[in-house]
Amino acid sequence: MDRIKLILDQYKNHEIDYDQVIKKLKLPMYDDLFFAKVDHDRSTRTGFSEVIFGSGKTSFQICKIAESILQKSRRLLITRVDINIYNQIKAIIHDAKFHEEASCITVNRDQLVLSPGITVVSAGTSDMNVVKEIEITSEIMGYQSELILDVGVAGIHRLLSHVDILNQAKVIIVVAGMDGALPSVVCGLVKRPVIAVPTSVGYGANFGGISALLTMLNSCASGIAVVNIDNGYGAADLACRIMNVSAGDD
Repeated sequence: MDRIKLILDQYKNHEIDYDQVIKKLKLPMYDDLFFAKVDHDRSTRTGFSEVIFGSGKTSFQICKIAESILQKSRRLLITRVDINIYNQIKAIIHDAKFHEEASCITVNRDQLVLSPGITVVSAGTSDMNVVKEIEITSEIMGYQSELILDVGVAGIHRLLSHVDILNQAKVIIVVAGMDGALPSVVCGLVKRPVIAVPTSVGYGANFGGISALLTMLNSCASGIAVVNIDNGYGAADLACRIMNVSAGDD
């Protein structure tokens, strides 16, 4: 439950008085762990609680931040972690789940009925880790992703057989490395918004995904939004926000 709503409910039920309401509202809306300030009010502002980016953090830091988030939220997402981090999380958060292909950890204590509407298209099997990060992020945020895999432009007929499915989606996420051409092709076939995700997959001149990123940014097809290289989480978050607006969520 959102922090402000909880305080107002307490006042409505005569559990606290007016002065206590003012005092609670003045309290910091974050938990200061010294090495991190955990933003407990983020779900009120953005619709989902703070997500932990695991890369570059110690296992101790990740565990402490995770514990803090779960004091106020029933859902948790940690990205860019490995099995060693998961084993330490599991020791203190017993219902945590590890998603190996996505390199993510989730905790979901809500009985969510996943809503359809997001379709994820990938150019090749080598993009699967990013696809899975998108899928897991979408699920923890309440949406089911339909996957259309390995339909890159080298065999365009594989994509064309799925056009009807693409047009049934409300938002499409396209994941591609190499030349990064797939989002432009998809966007030219459908009337749905397309989120393009460049990946670091490719040979030397791919420059770790920069060539795919520039291709997508320079697309001649209108209606494409581009996120950063390998940023499956960011693409899924954007797609879920579009879905929330579509569902009338204020």
